[in-house]
Amino acid sequence: MNAVDEWEAALEESGELTSDAVDRIIATHGDRGVKAIEAVGEERVKQYRDFTVVVGHSEEHVVEDDGCECDDAHYNLDPEDPTELCWHVVAAKVARHIDAVDHHDMWYSEVREFL
Repeated sequence: MNAVDEWEAALEESGELTSDAVDRIIATHGDRGVKAIEAVGEERVKQYRDFTVVVGHSEEHVVEDDGCECDDAHYNLDPEDPTELCWHVVAAKVARHIDAVDHHDMWYSEVREFL
């Protein structure tokens, strides 16, 4: 069991973002973990019919199958290391485990047309 599995199991067991889980997330992901926790607290993890989207400060990022299209994921993280995740993926995982996802009964592609 790797560090991500451990904090996910802690969240699954408690159903909430406990101080122990926060400590584990930050120990595993550093500043990315802090950003993820902030995004969850600010309700910036959105679930549409087709995608999960994490709203950043300047743009939105699609998270699908624990992958993300952001530059951090493409250029800075080792895809072979399951503990190296961008903050968008961490936020989506945390939000799912504690039922903090903002659900929208529409397709994300419809929303993009308005942006």
